[in-house]
Amino acid sequence: MKADELVSIGKIGGTHGYKGLLKVLPLTDFPQRFGLLKQVYVGQDKNAELMTVESTTAYKGYFLIKFKGIDNKEAAQELTNQYLKVEEKDIYPLPAGQYYHFQLIGLSVFDENNGYLGILNEVLETGANDVYVVRSEQYGEILIPAIKQVISNVDLSENKMLVNLLPGLLENEE
Repeated sequence: MKADELVSIGKIGGTHGYKGLLKVLPLTDFPQRFGLLKQVYVGQDKNAELMTVESTTAYKGYFLIKFKGIDNKEAAQELTNQYLKVEEKDIYPLPAGQYYHFQLIGLSVFDENNGYLGILNEVLETGANDVYVVRSEQYGEILIPAIKQVISNVDLSENKMLVNLLPGLLENEE
């Protein structure tokens, strides 16, 4: 299984104790999923290995996870900075109108007045709302606030996002 076909749900921050426990920082809005994990992919870059979870315990904002076959601190240290990943089919469903970042990356973005803008290639998390970064040949980099007044429609099946840009968001706008 390739890591780019998987969705990260946690990152291994280090070890805990000497019996192979790992401290995992959740990267999900659904941390309760860690208590239900039986198997999870562990890795970084292009390859990830399916591992069996022996135990999971919540601990000070982290989760302590014990994997089968990782029985000492040295073996656990080799997994530091790796990601816990699940297949896309195993992600938690979101309410209507909400999307995971990975679902939005790569969408073609169209403005109701200006037509095709470019490709959404990054989502910035800010305090108030997310900001979509669109790379455009015509306008350069466009920062679009992810708010209801701006985002008109997202159609994942068509790989398209329709927006109604606020005045001043386009640098070359006349």
